[in-house]
Amino acid sequence: MLEKEDNSMASIKKLKKIIEEKDREILSLKSMLEKKDAELDRMIKMSSFAALQPSSIEDILNLIVTVTVELLNTRICSIMLIDEEKKEFIIKATQSLDEEYKNKPNLKLNQGITGLVVEEGHPIIVSDVREDPRFFYRDIAKKLGLVSMLSVPMCFREKVVGVVNVYTSEEHNFSKEEVGIVQALANYAAIVIGSSQLREEITKLKESLETRKIVDRAKGILMKHKGMSEEEAYRFLQKKSMDTGRSMKEIASAICLLSEIS
Repeated sequence: MLEKEDNSMASIKKLKKIIEEKDREILSLKSMLEKKDAELDRMIKMSSFAALQPSSIEDILNLIVTVTVELLNTRICSIMLIDEEKKEFIIKATQSLDEEYKNKPNLKLNQGITGLVVEEGHPIIVSDVREDPRFFYRDIAKKLGLVSMLSVPMCFREKVVGVVNVYTSEEHNFSKEEVGIVQALANYAAIVIGSSQLREEITKLKESLETRKIVDRAKGILMKHKGMSEEEAYRFLQKKSMDTGRSMKEIASAICLLSEIS
């Protein structure tokens, strides 16, 4: 009888322990869900702001670095874009107020951790930038108290257009979730930059086609009324443009207008 009671008590204790462990797991999952909800809420607000407000690219990028710092509770976040002509990185946005960080010389595309991220095309984590020989500005990192770093590529249409760099003031092991958050924000920033560049290219293409159309029309007028060949007409427009300091489009438009008035 006593043995049965002992077994029952042992089973009850075991069951109670299992229930307590499950309760702790539930509390942990609840905490994670609440954190994810907060992160998602911030990202939704950021997306809504970017979609509804007539913001400049700079405003949106500054919002992204601010949100990143809030989500990860980090020391510095910066967005560095690639300057194709100069072959270097330019800081386009950061919430850091440190003048030494903001005004440091631009990195070349083959320099530092940032250069490696562009070359390899995937995130890189550095536990202590002050001691890592790959990090280009170790002296500045020591002065500003920067320790761990997460560097993530900004990809648009399979092309890296920049990098998002995140720094902590204490040694930190970035989790997969944190890397995923920064990568999502980096992708969003890349879409903003890439879309803007596409709009500029389309605008330039439209202007080029419009200019060509007007120039061709002006050449036709000169060929008809002045007896010029197509090459002579083009050289005439080119010379007038150089002599007057006006674009060929302006010269061609003036010729077309005079022809209409006549």
